[in-house]
Amino acid sequence: MTLPGLLVSGDWLAAHLDEVRVVDVRWYLDGRSGLAAFEAGHVPGAVWLDVDADLSAPASAAEGRHPLPSPVDFAAALGRVGIADGQPVVAYDDAGGSNAARLWWLLRVLDEPAAVLDGGLSSWPAELSTDVPALSPVARTARPWPPGRFADADAVMVPGSAVLDARSVERYAHGDPAIDPRPGHIPGAHSAPWAGNLDPATGRFLAAAALRARFAAIGAGPAIAYCGSGVTACHDLLALEIAGHRNTALYPGSWSQWGADPARAAEMS
Repeated sequence: MTLPGLLVSGDWLAAHLDEVRVVDVRWYLDGRSGLAAFEAGHVPGAVWLDVDADLSAPASAAEGRHPLPSPVDFAAALGRVGIADGQPVVAYDDAGGSNAARLWWLLRVLDEPAAVLDGGLSSWPAELSTDVPALSPVARTARPWPPGRFADADAVMVPGSAVLDARSVERYAHGDPAIDPRPGHIPGAHSAPWAGNLDPATGRFLAAAALRARFAAIGAGPAIAYCGSGVTACHDLLALEIAGHRNTALYPGSWSQWGADPARAAEMS
């Protein structure tokens, strides 16, 4: 089957539940358990993937809090929950898609069919389930990450691309001492908080025209997105693609890598 777009509605998902693999990507910065939330109630048939263990390599000061998983490890994580090569995936969370977009991006850059549930778990129109599906693991092809869709710290400073910071305005300007290695942001980066991609009244993504206007005002054409650790930046990348931008990349190390290196300048505003 073919996904209808980068986003799907709760009603569409309910009507096509047996044709896609639904993945719960709930994860919490405050330390709450995404797995516990999944076990307490999820979209029927959904599986859970862990942002820390499945969608990232182990954290380090040198690489940041959520480095890219190796191609082998990412393929193994997908195969473990029964996601075969080419199987359409719909990812969701309960945070406006800010975590689900990480899985979407990793699949998207590999040309795998993926979408995000617009509005997240709250848009699911039926009852939740506590049944954990018994899925047989499948063999999954490990494919290298395409270098053009990722930027390292040095590439971020190459002229010609707009650099977007998906953190909140407050963290962009001053940082958060609880999670950021130091205050500030990458010099020259534009503030583009991921939450600004959503309609505050509905919690769903703004229409494509509104997103185009948003990024035009910021000055984004070819764009590199980053955030605290390379997760919520994927929300900006999803919004950029909805707006029609294709020449985009993720800086996976994000501020957790950049800010931990005292040799790299920080800008305050």
